[in-house]
Amino acid sequence: MSIIVNDSGFSADNWTRGYCTTGAANDCVALDLASDIVPENIVLTPTLEMIRVDFPSSADGRGFTIARALRLRGYTGRLRARGHVLADQYAMARRSGFDEVEIDEALAARQPQDQWQFRADWQSGDYQARLRG
Repeated sequence: MSIIVNDSGFSADNWTRGYCTTGAANDCVALDLASDIVPENIVLTPTLEMIRVDFPSSADGRGFTIARALRLRGYTGRLRARGHVLADQYAMARRSGFDEVEIDEALAARQPQDQWQFRADWQSGDYQARLRG
């Protein structure tokens, strides 16, 4: 079972509508993207409510680039990182445009909710904010 991490902490996954791959029809409501996808090739349709980006490894940062590119292209729907994202990477995930992170129970046991919530104040802790302040 997956656990969803957001700024409030851990919660159950409430997305029940499934996912399509990038070659699916235009009426797809949720896309599941691999980390090697070219974000400029994603067709952003009005029916698209959720995009989930895979993180195959905590050392693979391509998902952050994908999230940022999708937001810069105007995607305003729900954006989820899935897989090997660590609590230490949560602030970066939020800054790059993700709304939430999907982790498995094993990772949640190793990195409990308090470790994720410690990084939930992601807007004030970045170096640009400190330079402006």
